[in-house]
Amino acid sequence: MKERLLEKVESAVAKLLAEAGDSGAAPAVSLEVPRQAEHGDFACNAALVLAKRLKQPPRQIAERLMEALASGDGLIERMEVAGPGFVNVWLAEARWHDLLTRILAAGPEYGRATPETKRSIQVEFVSANPTGPLTLGHGRQAVLGDCIARLLEAVGHDVTREYYFNNGGRQMRVLGESVKARYLEALGRAAPPRAQSLASPDAEWPEQIDGLPVVFPKDGYQGEYIAEIAASLCERFGDTKVDESAEGLFREAAETKIFGEIQETLKRLDIAFDVYTNEKSFYDDGKIEETIAALRERGLVYEQDEAVWLKATELGLDRDRVIVKRTGEPTYLLPDIAYHRDKIRRGFDCIIDVQGADHIEQFPFVRDSIAALGADPSRIELVMHQFVTLTQGGTQVKQSTRRATYVTVDDLIADVGADVFRFFMVQRRAEGHLDFDLDLAKDTDWKKNPAYYVQYAHARTCGVERKAGEQGIALPEAASVDASPLVLSEELALLKKLAEFPDVVSDAAAAREPHHIAYFLREVAGLWNPYLQDGVHHRILSDDPALTSARLGMAAAVRTVLANGLQLLGITAVEQM
Repeated sequence: MKERLLEKVESAVAKLLAEAGDSGAAPAVSLEVPRQAEHGDFACNAALVLAKRLKQPPRQIAERLMEALASGDGLIERMEVAGPGFVNVWLAEARWHDLLTRILAAGPEYGRATPETKRSIQVEFVSANPTGPLTLGHGRQAVLGDCIARLLEAVGHDVTREYYFNNGGRQMRVLGESVKARYLEALGRAAPPRAQSLASPDAEWPEQIDGLPVVFPKDGYQGEYIAEIAASLCERFGDTKVDESAEGLFREAAETKIFGEIQETLKRLDIAFDVYTNEKSFYDDGKIEETIAALRERGLVYEQDEAVWLKATELGLDRDRVIVKRTGEPTYLLPDIAYHRDKIRRGFDCIIDVQGADHIEQFPFVRDSIAALGADPSRIELVMHQFVTLTQGGTQVKQSTRRATYVTVDDLIADVGADVFRFFMVQRRAEGHLDFDLDLAKDTDWKKNPAYYVQYAHARTCGVERKAGEQGIALPEAASVDASPLVLSEELALLKKLAEFPDVVSDAAAAREPHHIAYFLREVAGLWNPYLQDGVHHRILSDDPALTSARLGMAAAVRTVLANGLQLLGITAVEQM
């Protein structure tokens, strides 16, 4: 209906321009749903954008626009001029009734779309290095990236989900050293460092304790999972690997174990990737050296203080950056540039990097370096999310990833379930800080927990249909449902809200903002749950067969929209609670 109305508005705009002898292209106009229902179903800004072209006051143009819109097709019930020149439009009730048939006919496809141009889009997200379990920040990124991918697929694009991780460099070296240290400790060949030495990076670090050397790296990974990996190596190899390099067996064993557990965590969240890419492959394939050579060829690399630098100021950035340290080891920036160069070469129309706020400073250096190497930088987007804190009992839970004193994604899934976890992680705008309220997430009262509030609304529609079946009342089919008995204000409000769903999906996909879906679902539930407060029999299963059929059709439409929206968030549309 919004599309039909927009077509009428655009036709009316063209007519007014033609009458004024203006043959130029018509300006873009918009239809917005007013925040207050008393302002109509849609507010149109056409008169405001035409004022300069027609050289008339907007309110005067609005009056002429209403005359042009007042055709006899039955779409518009009434109109009025508001404010500086907006045209508020009320659609005929019969048009909202028609919507019910369309929702039921579309079913799972309602809200989905076919784009004018289908694009190949790569969404890279999570990309946590295999140095430990997924943390809350990784969990937010996982849900955010997956929901963005689901939205893009819903509007018809070809989406590739990709996970990139660093299995080389200093972090992985320290990981291997940490596992070997625990291996030696388990064999009695080394002593675990004292707790006070681990408490502060500035604490004195003993070289030996009780005659045994302290071989644990001062900045090593201290989680229990490291000791578990070491214990498995002891059980498998005994003391035969004492002289083995930490860069070999120990690093590889840790990577395999940890990455396998990361994949299991993601599986619990119903997240699967199409492609896994690792940093080490870019060294093995020579793409790191190839990237340096390409940058050097364009005069963007120089050597200073025994290090190799990217001449980023030449690209308009605020400073130059080291890409190879004096030790010969690349910084994170160089493989990132090589990786994005590889993405471009794979032919994606659009590349979306979903990253935490700690990466925001790095992104311009990668994007502008890629542009300098001949790629279109507009094909690369950054979706940045802020950090996550966990509160319980009104107090923030302090966490440290290096010391492994943190709550993992697995911990929270075990506590609150995957559905609640996903909803909480995606219900806020990505750019905003997220406070994960554990008490609220664990609360099973559907009136308090927002995830359960939406799921319960869906379950209640299923309950309505079960009640009808128990009473031998047939559910209406899309082609036969007659919605004309739906005349209550709350019924029309529900239909109007359901009509917004396709636009909400389209806008959320375009903006890469899945939180709009969560907001919308809460709004639908906020209309549906109170509607049923007087009971199914009073509201739905009345003595009037025509009214009962219409309301069962409305319940099915609500169920359809809630189920489709929950699917976009990767959340179960439960049938009973």
